[in-house]
This record gives sequence, structure tokens and C-alpha cells, in this order.
Amino acid sequence: MVTRETLRALADEGNETALDRLADLADAHGEVGELSELLDEGCMHAGRLLTRRAVAAGGLLELQRISDAGYDEAGTELERLLAR
Repeated sequence: MVTRETLRALADEGNETALDRLADLADAHGEVGELSELLDEGCMHAGRLLTRRAVAAGGLLELQRISDAGYDEAGTELERLLAR
């Protein structure tokens, strides 16, 4: 079994798959702060997961923050919601 610590060590070495797995774990445990940190590290999968959560919650400000952090799809979703 792969531990969170092992995934973190691999992610720190630049392994994007490990970074994505960390995002999946954070999402499964509802750790939004961890997802945000992963997005700040450049994990676009975390951006996808955060965007999905923000759209479901109608979180316009959160979508703007996610977009500003580099996940462009959040900006697209923000514009879609604003156009309603």
C-alpha cells in the first residue's frame, strides 16, 4: 500500500501522478485546504476537483481564486455562471 508520505515524497521530486493521487486523497477526505495547497503547487487535477466543488456550491469567489491560481477552466465556469 502506498502511503500519503510516500506520495508526498514522490510529488516533491516532481512526480505528477503522485501529486494527482494526493489530490484525490484530499478530495475524498474533504480537505479543501490541502487541495488549495496542491493547486498552488501546480497540480491541475486539484484545480479540477476544486472547480467541481465550487460550481456545485455556487462559489463564484472561489472560482475566481482557482482561476487566479492557474486553473483556466475555473474562469470558464465562473463566466458561465455569471452569464445566467
